[in-house]
This record gives sequence, C-alpha cells and structure tokens, in this order.
Amino acid sequence: MKKLDVMIEMLNRSTVFGLTCLLLFVVEKSYGQQSLWYTSPAENWEEALPLGNGRVGAMVFGKTGIERIQLNENSLWPGSPDDWGNSEGTPEDLAQIRAFLFAGENDKADSMLVAKLSRKSIVRSHQTMGDLWIDLGHGEMTDYNRRLSLDSALSIVRYKVEGYDFTQEAFISEPDQVLVIRLKTNHPEGINANVSLSRPQDQGFPTVVVKCLADNRLQMYGEVTQRKGMIDSKPFPILHGVKFNTLLDLQSDGTIRQKGDQSLQTNNSKELVIKLVSATSYYHSDYLEESLSQIKKLESKTYEMLLDRHLEDYQALFQRVRLDLGVGEMNLPTDERIRRVKSGSDDLGLETLLFDFGRYLLISSSRMGSLPANLQGLWNQHIEAPWNADYHMNINLQMNYWPAEVTNLSELHFPLFDFTDKMIPIGKVTASESYGMRGTVFGHSTDIWGPTFLNAATAYWGGWFGASGWMMQHYWEHYLFTEDLDFLEHRVFPALHEVAQFYADWLVEDPRDGQLVSSPSTSPENSFRNSSGKTVATTIGAASIQQIITEVFNNYLHTVNLLGKSTALSEDIKLKLPKLRSGLKIGSDGRLMEWDEEYEEVEKGHRHMSHLYAFHPGDRITKTKTPELFDAAKRTLEYRLAHGGAGTGWSRAWLINFSARLHDGDMAREHIKKLITASLYTNLFDAHPPFQIDGNFGYTSGVAEMLLQSHDGYIHLLPALPSQWSSGAVKGLKARGDVEVGVLWEEGKVKTFTLKSSKPKTVKVMRNGILEEYELLGSGVVQEFEK
Repeated sequence: MKKLDVMIEMLNRSTVFGLTCLLLFVVEKSYGQQSLWYTSPAENWEEALPLGNGRVGAMVFGKTGIERIQLNENSLWPGSPDDWGNSEGTPEDLAQIRAFLFAGENDKADSMLVAKLSRKSIVRSHQTMGDLWIDLGHGEMTDYNRRLSLDSALSIVRYKVEGYDFTQEAFISEPDQVLVIRLKTNHPEGINANVSLSRPQDQGFPTVVVKCLADNRLQMYGEVTQRKGMIDSKPFPILHGVKFNTLLDLQSDGTIRQKGDQSLQTNNSKELVIKLVSATSYYHSDYLEESLSQIKKLESKTYEMLLDRHLEDYQALFQRVRLDLGVGEMNLPTDERIRRVKSGSDDLGLETLLFDFGRYLLISSSRMGSLPANLQGLWNQHIEAPWNADYHMNINLQMNYWPAEVTNLSELHFPLFDFTDKMIPIGKVTASESYGMRGTVFGHSTDIWGPTFLNAATAYWGGWFGASGWMMQHYWEHYLFTEDLDFLEHRVFPALHEVAQFYADWLVEDPRDGQLVSSPSTSPENSFRNSSGKTVATTIGAASIQQIITEVFNNYLHTVNLLGKSTALSEDIKLKLPKLRSGLKIGSDGRLMEWDEEYEEVEKGHRHMSHLYAFHPGDRITKTKTPELFDAAKRTLEYRLAHGGAGTGWSRAWLINFSARLHDGDMAREHIKKLITASLYTNLFDAHPPFQIDGNFGYTSGVAEMLLQSHDGYIHLLPALPSQWSSGAVKGLKARGDVEVGVLWEEGKVKTFTLKSSKPKTVKVMRNGILEEYELLGSGVVQEFEK
C-alpha cells in the first residue's frame, strides 16, 4: 500500500491523531525497518557500520574471508590530568595585548597572544583499541547482504557459501557492557575460524600484549602512549596514558583450541558466540579486576538473554521518536540510494534514514556515566586521529548535542554536563593564573583530561574565549526543555555562576565609546584586514563573544530569579548589562557585523558563521521579536552563500538549522541535498572530509528544527516545511516547556497534532499560520487536537 493511500484511508476513518502511530506502523511493516544495507562487504573504514554503547564502539566490515571488526573505547588517550598546566602568560601579558588592540596594532596582539597566552603544537589524540579478526576463509559466496538496523542497533551479515547459509550478528550492550557477535551456519562442515586481536603500534613503540588465557579466552592489555609531537618548539617525550584490559570469550558447539600464543581456532561449529569486554584505568583504578568481573558475569548469559536486554535498553530511547517523510528507495542498497541522489533523484526515505542515523549515533556514543561524544563520536581507527578526535568547543562539541533535547534524548546530554563540570575547576586555575580573573574559562579545544589553556599556533583559530559561555547554553537549554528545578539549582546555577563571574571580570571599556567589551576577541577561525591592510584575527568586542556574554548574563539573572536567590554577582551583572555591547550591530550593507568595525573580509564565504550565534543556536534574533535583526541575519547568510559560503560537513549542517530558523523549508532542503551529495560517506558518516560526526548530529537537529520550533515563546508546528515534504508524520519530538509533540500533515498543512506534558499548563501553538492557546492536563496525558 502506498504511503499516501494509507494516510487517506486513515483520515477517512477518523482524524484523531492517534492514527499517526498506526500510519508509521503500517509504513514500517510494509517496507521494512529503518536500515542501512549493502550487497558487498566494506572495502574501507568509511564503508564499515558503527556499533556503540556510549563507551565501547566497533566498526563492522562484514568481510567473508578475514572479517575485521575495528574496536574503540572512548577513554583511550595518552597523558594524564597532570601533564599540562597553563600557559606561561600573565595578567601583565594580557594588559599588553589589550594595549596593542586599543592602539590598532592587531598584528602585534595576534603574535603576543600566541607567544604568551597559549601552548602550541600539542599532539595528543584519542586512539583505537585495535581490531578483532575472524579468519573465516570463505571465498566465493552468493546472496550477500550487510545491514545495520537502526531500530535494534544490530549489525547483520548474511550470505551463502556453497549454497549454505551463513549469518553474523553483532551488537554492543549498554546494560551488560559487552560486544556480542554470533556466527551461525547450516553448512555440514560448520564454521572453521581463527579468532585473534591486534593493535597498531605507536611509532613502532609496542604498547600492548596479546595472549591466550585459556582454550576459549584471549586477552589484550597495555597502555596508550604518544610519541609524536612538539611543545613550545621542543620535542615532546613519550606520553604514557590510559591503561586497558580487553578480554574475549569464545563459545562454540564445535571444538576450540589455542592456535599459537595469540589466537583461538574453532572447528565444525554450527554456532559460535564471541563476547568482548574492556575496562580502562580512566574509569576504574582496578581495571584488571573490573574486566575480569565483567566477563565472569557474562558466563551464564546466553546470546538471546543479552540481546533481549540490549533491545529493551536501546529501543526505550530510539523508539521515542518516529518520523515519516516518505518511503523512498528502500528496496535499493544505501550506497546506490546515495548515488541516485547525487545524480539528481529525490529520496525522502533516505532523508528520514539520515535523521534516524543521527539519533542512533548519539545513543551509541553518549550514555550516562560515559565521556561525551568527541569529534568522531567514539569511532576512530587511528593512533593519531584527524584533529585528534578531541573536543573542539567553538561549535563542534556543542553541535554534537544539538539533537539531544528536541529529539527526546535529554538524558544523553549528561555526559556533556559531567565533562564540563570537571573542567570548571581547571578553568578557574587558568582564569586566575593566566588572566588574573575570578570564575572559569575554557580554551577552544580540550581532551578527556580537561585542559583549559589556549592551544593556538595562530590566533585566528585558537584565540577564542567564548567556549565556556557557549557550553553554558546547553545547561540552560536542558532546563528549558525539562523544567527540572533540581537541575537548575544544583547543576545550572553553580556552573553558570563561575562562567558569568569570569566574564564580569574580563570585560573592559572600549575607549572609543565606553561600552563593555571582550578584549582580546576573535570570530572563530576567521580573519580580516585592519586599517593598515594587515590580515589579523584579534580585535575588541567581536560579535560572537559579545552575543555569548550577553546570553550568559541574561541566563544567570533568569536562574537566580527562578531560584529566589540574590548574589553580589547578579547585582554586578545588572549594572554591567546596559553598558555591554550586544554584538548585534547592523552594518551599512544590512548585514550583521562580525567584528567591531566593518573591516575588509579576507574570506567572504567563510564556513564559520559565529556572528549569527544569537540567531542560531541562540534565540535573541527571531522573526516576531526582532524583525530588523532577522532580516539582517538573512542578508548575512545570503552574502556568505553568494561568495561560496558553507562548506562540507558541519558547516552545511549549520546552514540547514539556519534555514529552518528563517522559516524557509525549501532553502533548508536544498542544503540537505547538498549535504547528502557532498558530505556523506556510503555508511552515512559525515564527510567533512575526513569523517567528523558533528555533521550527522547537526543534520538531525536541522530536520527537527524544520518540523518543530519553540525558542520564540510558543510551539511552532512545521515552521520550515519544504514543498517536497508535503505529507508526513512525526511523533515524540520535544518542545521547550517539557512538552512532547506529534504532528500529522497533508498537502503542507497540519491535520492533527498531539501535546503531552508532565504538568498542567497553558501553551501557545502556531499551526498553519494561526497562534492559539491550549490547556494541557499534565500527568503525561496525551491530548489530541484536530483541524
């Protein structure tokens, strides 16, 4: 049955929105689950399929000769918390930099910022755990199918050897903290396989030992090191880091024996099950005992028991949201679908699949008690990863969590909060020693040890002081979406207090107009030509950080008011806010200004658009409240795009979100198609290139913004619906105010919608251009509203 026929039949029966769930059920049952699938094994890493439980990750290749499953654990880093202190810079150095800027000598300020306030050329990267190899010896095969089910977080490989079936299934369980692989066949000779573990060496320096512990168990243990790198122009010594212990247990209905000292051989197996666990010294001081305890607990658990627990845990998160934009070409392999879109075809089902893939990746790389998702989530095959697979905080780490609240995955936000809370005391030392300020401050990049100094070889990408402020937006947004007063008091207030304290101390008066400004400041990774014609980066009061500081101050005042507090800092902020430069100045050409003056731009189409922070992800610029600034934001985007703006990956994903905030659905979908055609590997990983996961998360966030917005004081249904998405349904999205929303639409118009809240309240809803009020009963009651 065609999707539209199903919708019409249902609407003829009733217009009650509860039928939206039936619509989605019928579509899924008719056309199969949301899956990535292929007709050949992965030839390279960017074709392999990811599994994860927040801490442990794997990339499944699905090879029939020697299967490779590349392994990760998110805490495998060199170094320790004590390796780095702060820069050697002092408050006196900061004063001199400010003097250079006030004198118009931006180039001298750039140089001194790098020389004095930062530590440079540090190479310290997240690293692979290694590889699991299963030598199957299968040569010619037929009927090959390799699949990743997003509904079940299960990798499945099927094919025939000599006419007999072979199946490989794999998943990573969060409840049991284990990678599980089951291989089955009905071949009369069964499965004859050699199983082994290995890990690449760090610059030839051996860091692990692999050995057999018993006839059915392997161990790989060691530590992470890093030998390459310079610091302050001097060769860097070997960095010793996190220690780990990985254990593999093999169960088979055939025979198992040791093959040499480092691998296991199984023969005549109709079914074999591999269980792999790993523990590290980052999470457990007794990591050796922890891994042994993990594997021991699994001895009595069958594959079916582990799978059931995995599905119960995973689906409780993934099934909260369901989106139907159209079936598309689900009968075609995913790589073929991408090729067709690149050749000009439409595939609405692929756009839905990519939305769901972003949710899948967040569930798989960010769980309570784990580290937050890094630049590659947690999937990394390198000893030295691109950009170190670390945490960049001038948009990338933040973009990873843009989908968390709106796609109803609020608890997955907590790894970001936990990590930030650990950085705050480190940032207090940096603020005090390097700048002579109270409160806390972060540089633009960090790693699992939480260093907060500036890491800048050049000022234009490293001299940014807005990271800590931007991170505070996530705390505030979590409160807005959940209305959790306990979180507001015990997590938002303490963190926001420290960040606001720093900015209150950091601001200085601009002698030109007496306004309070951040000095030095930059617009992330962008530069300009000053009055002397020199290409420079630092200035006084760049727009992005002025917008961020304004947001921090306003949110701090909101917080203390909601909590009934009064602090000396809140009184200070009340005095400073009227004098604070807003960062929202419109230039002579109608665009929002990026710097303090209308300097000549070096890159007119630069991929960073940080001076639009107040438009997105912020909320100070909206069509209803600030129409003049809204038009200026639109002109800014038009200018950037006219000059080649928006690149691949995360930058293109940001354009989807910007377009949604412009209420321009067709523009948003134009960027969706460009992301698919220019920024996607065949396994749906975001190609910056190379792989960088923020583009996946930014895409999912952008699609949600197209369907639901709540930042302007009301719930806006379908604010940026493209003409191609004329009919569809979504359920389970979240609006600010702790309201769960579902929508069924046809011919571009809302037909029915549902609202659900935990507390009674009155909400405003915009649908089909009409703003109305609705009374919600609370207590989780789903209320349906018809046209």
